[in-house]
Amino acid sequence: MIAFPDLSPEIFSIELFGMSFALRWYALAYIAGLLLGWGLIVKAVKTPRLWQPGQAPMSPPQVENLLTWVVIGVILGGRMGYVLFYQPAGFLADPFSVVKVWEGGMSFHGGFAGVVIAGLIFAARYQIPALSLGDLFAFAVTPGLLFGRLANFVNAELWGRPTDLPWGVAFPGEAAQACGDLVTLCARHPSQLYEAALEGVLLGALIFFLVLRAGWLRFPGRTMGLFITGYGAARFFVEFFRQPDMQFVSPGNPLGLAFHVNGYGITMGQALSLPMIFVGLWFMLRAREIAPASPAPAAAR
Repeated sequence: MIAFPDLSPEIFSIELFGMSFALRWYALAYIAGLLLGWGLIVKAVKTPRLWQPGQAPMSPPQVENLLTWVVIGVILGGRMGYVLFYQPAGFLADPFSVVKVWEGGMSFHGGFAGVVIAGLIFAARYQIPALSLGDLFAFAVTPGLLFGRLANFVNAELWGRPTDLPWGVAFPGEAAQACGDLVTLCARHPSQLYEAALEGVLLGALIFFLVLRAGWLRFPGRTMGLFITGYGAARFFVEFFRQPDMQFVSPGNPLGLAFHVNGYGITMGQALSLPMIFVGLWFMLRAREIAPASPAPAAAR
């Protein structure tokens, strides 16, 4: 196994007025992902050759307004999704827990839904084609996923199931070392790194190539569909190696399956990812290239 590296979740901390303030890698991952995504969208809308008929669906100043909407959608959606999908009992006991972001806990699927809702409202308000806006989101989001999963690894959270493979990692903490009857260190799949490689690197490289080299932004909805399908498939696969949330684990359900019959079923992450695969395929198959505008008749010029 591989010993967990000596990493601190905090980059630095300072003491002010008797209180401690810290900048954590997880917070920096969110900030860096949002800023880099914003820069990628600005670059895309400033590149006419990526679009048909040579004009982006929105302007760079509108992208600045979009960033605010995305931040709100990510935070509110991610937090609400975590509470409703993974901590429903806690929500029923304390509905106010939804806004307790300082306690931690974010759900990608919830954040995804929050960004979709924010994007639809933004598109309607500024009369921007919703599918093209979704394509821009898909083009910009994968670096943030990469940073977020790397931050999960640094935080020693969301680790995988026990394994005897040589790249298994001995994560710190009693929960990570609770591997049945083992009395020695327990190695687990570094599932955060699996997700970083699949969702951030592989899917991101494919989207960048198809957008920048194959002109996929000319087909509204196709890039968005690829991202939704790709993320859903990657997350569904990694769930086989990822340790489920403890509220789903019981003596009769050691695999932590959220929906199961006679020991066979799927985890909550797989249940939320499976619809994404089919929805994304639907968007990809129905995407059509926008035809160039026809020149006006001579009499109308």
